[in-house]
Amino acid sequence: MRPVCLNELWQRGCDFLGTPTALMAGAMTWVSNHNLVSAISNAGGFGVLACGSMTPELLKTEIQKTQSLTRHPFGVNLITMHPDLDALIDTCGQQKISHVVLAGGLPPVSSVQKLKQYGCKVVGFAPAPVIARKLIKAGIDALIIEGNEAGGHVGPVATSVLVQEILPHIHEIPVFVAGGIGRGEAIANYLNMGAAGCQLGTRFVCAKESPAHPDFKKAFIRAQARDAVVSVQLDDRFPVIPVRALENAASKKFKQIQAQIIQRYDAGELDLKEAQLMIEHYWAGALRKAVIEGDVENGSLMAGQSVGLVIQEQTAQEIINELIDQANHFLNKFISC
Repeated sequence: MRPVCLNELWQRGCDFLGTPTALMAGAMTWVSNHNLVSAISNAGGFGVLACGSMTPELLKTEIQKTQSLTRHPFGVNLITMHPDLDALIDTCGQQKISHVVLAGGLPPVSSVQKLKQYGCKVVGFAPAPVIARKLIKAGIDALIIEGNEAGGHVGPVATSVLVQEILPHIHEIPVFVAGGIGRGEAIANYLNMGAAGCQLGTRFVCAKESPAHPDFKKAFIRAQARDAVVSVQLDDRFPVIPVRALENAASKKFKQIQAQIIQRYDAGELDLKEAQLMIEHYWAGALRKAVIEGDVENGSLMAGQSVGLVIQEQTAQEIINELIDQANHFLNKFISC
């Protein structure tokens, strides 16, 4: 039996991305900017710009800055709920973006088709097998299955379960695995299970090329896996979109704010819609406050559970080289075919 070769295992992912490795970088608002994305792509990975709430004009500028720093492929992450989604799609098409990741819910079929008309390869998130099938039917070119261990907005199912639900049954298009991945051994294992590649976000927050504030990076380096927790919802009448982040003063205060608003609603001081909006708007601007301004107590410290594996600041190239070395060592020592 011959050893399993990493290059063979992720060849499908490499061919799809147009890169020497099948390592996608998760798009993180305020973190995944032109500097970090270009560094990841230059290091052999696949950087992805986080559009977030950008206007089409701002996105165009960010794309052009990235293109000035790398000749290698990179993608753009668009939020499907963005009010200017069609205009953002036009921006990506006009700027000759090769890959667009649609996040934030089931994308409209019209958006998928419009991107494909521009020649873009379209990637979507599949939190369940039924969603995976719907996306394939809509014409999606690749899937990302992201487990509950990931940072930011998360679903209820762990990565280890999702891969068993989806990887054995989806062969038509490449499938990338994300959520809780911080070492090469895990990457090799998912590739061996049939993944085309993996996506990592938290691991790149402390890259030297990351624009994150030094105090934000220090919070990541100090943190353990169990410090990255999902936001708490106190009352079913006031739904909270689950977000995984490092617990801090702001996340503790969020529970108190919810309780106070619910108490005011029950006392008849607020109507339901007003109370729901007050809870929803609590985190407005909190991510920027932490990432850019360095207010790690009053801002949002979105992080995946793999944050415990972030132990120092490294260049994007060092991170990718380390992941490759770990994956190769694992395959050479434990896996054969």
